[in-house]
Amino acid sequence: MKLAPALFALTLVLAAGARAGTVEPYSAQTFDRLTHEGRPVVVDVSATWCPTCKAQKPIVAALMQAPANRDVTLLTVDFDADKPVLRRFKVGMQSTLIAFKGAKEVARSTGDTTAAGLAALFRKTVE
Repeated sequence: MKLAPALFALTLVLAAGARAGTVEPYSAQTFDRLTHEGRPVVVDVSATWCPTCKAQKPIVAALMQAPANRDVTLLTVDFDADKPVLRRFKVGMQSTLIAFKGAKEVARSTGDTTAAGLAALFRKTVE
């Protein structure tokens, strides 16, 4: 792991407030409810065997602990098991994150393992 992303992730965790964002497995009902309510949502499509996904995990975890993201819900999708979800969101690769501000998709990233890039994606859901 590169030192800069690890330090960024650690800084975010140490700066975290009492309340973190919510992480849960994707369900259509949850996604539809949250987006209908105008809530910020990030859909995280990953695979256990994917090295890029593994590099993203600590950065995403730290971002979910950041006070600015306390209202974000991260919905996790298994690339290998959740094919209907992949079709719904037109995802062709693991290591894809899709940011929603309410029902509108505001950002999408595939393969980004930079703390700055992932933080920018999260920021678009709450600004």
